[in-house]
Amino acid sequence: MTADTPFRLVAVSLDERTLVRRTRQIEQEREIAIYDLLEANSFTPKDSQGGPYRLVLAVEENRLVFDIRLEDDSAHGKVMLSLTPLRKVIKDYFLICDSYFKAIRHAPPSQIEALDMARRASHNEGSTLLKERLAGKIEVDFDTARRLFTLICVLHLKG
Repeated sequence: MTADTPFRLVAVSLDERTLVRRTRQIEQEREIAIYDLLEANSFTPKDSQGGPYRLVLAVEENRLVFDIRLEDDSAHGKVMLSLTPLRKVIKDYFLICDSYFKAIRHAPPSQIEALDMARRASHNEGSTLLKERLAGKIEVDFDTARRLFTLICVLHLKG
């Protein structure tokens, strides 16, 4: 989406109360996902007259919370999703990522490539599931869902 549409995110943050200490690698993934998300996104909350929006992602009581605010930081609404449908794909994604990062150190290029393809496929699966779960609440395009899924995975590292 272009910068002139009112249906876009202009700020994204993670609720720091739900996070634990992150490794430099995880922090870098978070920074890249937020940067890419702010560069291009499509974000349309149901029945909204438009933004632009500020988003705070949090986890509360096994629910993913999208705290949507307007550009002036006034409240616009909250969307809550159960984390249960996302847990398996997040767990699989973490396992594949762990194998991938271990393989980078010692494995032959063909194994690294296969794990990278599996990592991307798992990430796409999570992104598609997130997009489906948000349908009727917040409409997002696939690239926006991908970047949000990355941030949800960072949030999920809380324990």
